[in-house]
Formats: sequence, structure tokens, C-alpha cells
Amino acid sequence: MDVSKQVYESEATGWQRGLYDDLKTTFRAPVVNWFFRALMANQPEFLRYAWGQLKPAFETRSFARYEVEYRDTILAVLEDDRALPHYTPSAVGISPAEFREVRGQLVTLDTVVPRLAFVFEVLDRALSEDPVGESPAEDWEATAPFPELNRETGRSVTMIPYEDVPDSLAATVGSIQDVHGFDSGLPTIYRSLAQWPSLLDTMWADLESVLESTAFEAACVASWSNAAEQVSSLPYTPRLAPDDLRDVGLADDDISALQDLAEQFRHGPVETVLPAVTLYAATLGATGPRRLG
Repeated sequence: MDVSKQVYESEATGWQRGLYDDLKTTFRAPVVNWFFRALMANQPEFLRYAWGQLKPAFETRSFARYEVEYRDTILAVLEDDRALPHYTPSAVGISPAEFREVRGQLVTLDTVVPRLAFVFEVLDRALSEDPVGESPAEDWEATAPFPELNRETGRSVTMIPYEDVPDSLAATVGSIQDVHGFDSGLPTIYRSLAQWPSLLDTMWADLESVLESTAFEAACVASWSNAAEQVSSLPYTPRLAPDDLRDVGLADDDISALQDLAEQFRHGPVETVLPAVTLYAATLGATGPRRLG
């Protein structure tokens, strides 16, 4: 599967455009994440089928509780270990307008990350024929509707192409790749922050030690445990096992490619990148609620 191929929102028409609008609404984000754009380009029928199976999982109060607990679990572990920095525009060498922009982008990423973690967990388990929804929750929250969460609207996430990252960030980029386990390239969060080199340099100087700490390792484990518990307790079980996909017409080669993709996104560098987004958002006051009212 060529994940560099994407169907962008401006290119989507018909049911594809409608599905993108549904994704944005469900993910509470102004843009469609590139993971879904890549699936649309490579496996559009799978994405349409899978989204129909997955969407009900996002619409319950139980999912809202998972979202806030995902965020709180990461930050509580880190805050117990040390005081986290909180930045102002002057402290990171950017203007107030630039600060508002990057903060707005982190608001969006902070909203999306728990949802992506859930998607990666459920797809990896289902495609590996591991149990999904094996311990369905029986309480009111399990099937009650998703509540209104009082949080600000984020901004569209913009990124600098990896090849255009300033040379002044070369040492920082190398350290980022080492810490997260990337052979090349940079994930979304860092290509967004790299638009403001002084900001990324300052953040990395302060947070590299946090990301290499045993506390952050524990926060990562806890965040993925939260996602796993949510997948196990689903009241509506998505049918995404290989046999289910064969029943809707997918070939074995396509299923194998999807299995590889799901494993890559659940067990690769993303294991530390997604929790790191929550940390970066916290330093700019861009995190959403940590308690469900």
C-alpha cells in the first residue's frame, strides 16, 4: 500500500466528500487526517465499509469519558514526575499571532489523537483476529449519547514538507527521530511545529528529557491501555475481522496490506508520538477537558 497516495478534501466528490465531512464532524476537527486520506486513495471501499462499522463507537458517552481520561492519564503521570513548562510567545521567540496559530493547531491535534489511538487499536486487533468488544460495558454511559464538551474550536493543521525543514533544525530533527524511532521523515506534530523553528528548538530543549523519562514510558503504556479497554468494552462490535472483509469482497492481498498497515500504526513509532502530542498541547494550554462533567 502506497501511503504517500492520498485523496485530498478538494478532490473528494460524491460519497467520498460526504464521508470526509462525517469524519471531520465525528473527529471534531477542521481537517481529515492523512491516515484516512491514504485509505481513501488505496482502499476506498474498505474505508467506506470500515467507517460504517466504526462510527457508532464514537457516539457514546463512554467514548467521551475515554477521550478525557486518555488526556488526563498522560498528563497526570507526567505532572507527578516533574513540573511541565508552559510557554508564552516571548519565551519561544514568536509573535502573539503566530502563537495563536500554533496553539490552535495543537487544539486540533489534541482533539484528534485519542480518536486515532482508538482507531489504530481497534483495527489492529480486528484485523489480527483478536477480540473486539469481548467485554461489553453494561452501564448507562455505554450507550448514552456523546455529550457536549466545552472546548474551543481548533485550526486547520498546516505542515512544512520534511525536505524543507530549515537546516538550523538539523540537530533537533535528528534527536526527534532517535527518540521516537524514525529512520527518516517526521510525523505531523513535528512538521507543524517546525514552521516556527525557535518554538520547536525551545520545546525540544525542554521536553527531550521528558520524552526519554520512565514517566513518559509509563504514560504511553497507560494511554494505550485506555484505548484497549475502550475497544474491549464496546457495546456495538464492529465486524472488521478478515472473514468479515472477505464477505464484503476484499481480496486476501488487500487484507494482508491492511493488516500490515494496522500493525505499523499500532506498534511503530506512533506508540510514543500520539502521547507526545498531548504533552506538547499542554505546554501551550491547548488541551481539552480532563474530566467529564
